[in-house]
Amino acid sequence: MKKILLLLANGFEAVEASVFTDVLGWNKWEGDESTEVITVGLHKQLQCTWNFSVIPEKLLHEIDLKDFDALAIPGGFEEAGFYEDAFSEEFQTVVRHFDEQKKPIATICVASLILGHSGILQNKKATTYNHPTSKRLEQLQSYGANVANERIVYTEHIITSSNPGTAFDVAFGLLEMLTSPDNTLKVKDLMGFK
Repeated sequence: MKKILLLLANGFEAVEASVFTDVLGWNKWEGDESTEVITVGLHKQLQCTWNFSVIPEKLLHEIDLKDFDALAIPGGFEEAGFYEDAFSEEFQTVVRHFDEQKKPIATICVASLILGHSGILQNKKATTYNHPTSKRLEQLQSYGANVANERIVYTEHIITSSNPGTAFDVAFGLLEMLTSPDNTLKVKDLMGFK
């Protein structure tokens, strides 16, 4: 069984987290049955961007990072306090661990800024929230990333994406990295994605 650490910061967007639980959950029951998602946070209760509360299965200090095969991180809103957890030393340690082990890391929207903040995107191609009214691409570039204004960017074992609309594609991309293209097509078909 491949265990995926779904790392949740206060202020995360619920829809961006739910794609990982759904896609990898469908795989657990209907695909090759090889994936299990564990939700992890710094607090016993987390507040989503739109005031939806979530109780993570584990607190970060309760887990051993070596037990996990991949890392998934949804984005969130600054106004909801997302960057307080996201830029914490605890989150940075998690990111650096998975990068050092070259294990898959999948982020949606501004979650790539967590990777940039940790230093792992230095001289690597990446993207983040790219709406013309946003300065997030410039922020990502300030971390030394080679910014690509693209929908989704795959660089080595890392997936970054440009907005919430990419969420399912990122989750399927992570599933393919963990299983196979054929298995991913099967799960997509079962979920109604053609």
